[in-house]
Amino acid sequence: MPEGIILKALSGFYYVHTQEGTLLTCRARGKFRHRQEKPLVGDRVSCTDLGDGTGALDAILPRRNAFQRPAVANIDALVVIASGATPVTDPFLIDRVVSIAESKGCESIICLNKCDLSAAEDLYAIYQGAGFLTLRVSAETGEGIEDLRRAIAGRVCAFTGNSGVGKSSILNALEPAFGLQTGEVSEKLGRGRHTTRHVELFRLSNGAVVADTPGFSSFDTELNDLRRPEELAGTFREFRPYLNQCRFQGCSHVKEKGCAVLAALKEGKIAPSRHASYVRLYEQAKEVPEWERREKESGR
Repeated sequence: MPEGIILKALSGFYYVHTQEGTLLTCRARGKFRHRQEKPLVGDRVSCTDLGDGTGALDAILPRRNAFQRPAVANIDALVVIASGATPVTDPFLIDRVVSIAESKGCESIICLNKCDLSAAEDLYAIYQGAGFLTLRVSAETGEGIEDLRRAIAGRVCAFTGNSGVGKSSILNALEPAFGLQTGEVSEKLGRGRHTTRHVELFRLSNGAVVADTPGFSSFDTELNDLRRPEELAGTFREFRPYLNQCRFQGCSHVKEKGCAVLAALKEGKIAPSRHASYVRLYEQAKEVPEWERREKESGR
């Protein structure tokens, strides 16, 4: 029974690249529907080869992690594409998806595209200072592309970012043979046209497997669905050294006296935009009723 990885899921078909190097177009067996178990792109699966290029999914192997929006699994690193040029990326958008990645045990790589147009000094300082691998690249000129290629070599990665920052263009620069569709940024709206319609994994010659995903909007509800307010601070890595140093137990790190996180913020050890994002996410998480969160966690 061959094993492999799901490279694409589309219209009920799962395209599985097997360890033997073949590509099988598979349907999931009925037991998945009965168990309400949904295979995801990136899942490692066992399947039955039916001998004509088709197959049947038999089982999903244990996952390292799973994201529902976008629907991918077993991601080693989330490559967050941002830009200091049109469209300029709001740090909150980066912080939201990085928080989700941190909660899943998934590394985040901050990739600042269009460095030929803007060095994005503010964004670079924020995320390098917070301890993230932060790269400046240009899909247009090729600057920094080799650094990104080395950073993802041999790993399973998902690429995301606000629409128009050049996710597909960067993938094309990494592996020109892909020829992924790209869209010009609307000068009037300052945003892209959502050229990526589904999640698909692509194999690079350096051994990396990468996913070009829809934009940040696909992450809109996952944080509210899964994160409790008291768990949120742990997903901001530069907060962690201070979390047990607050004067009061159960400190929310929003405005309390004796808060070590706020002291670090005042001392310049935490970027103001990062703390502002935390407060915004904290307030959003508080709005989710506990009964609703429990229902979602139980899969009902």
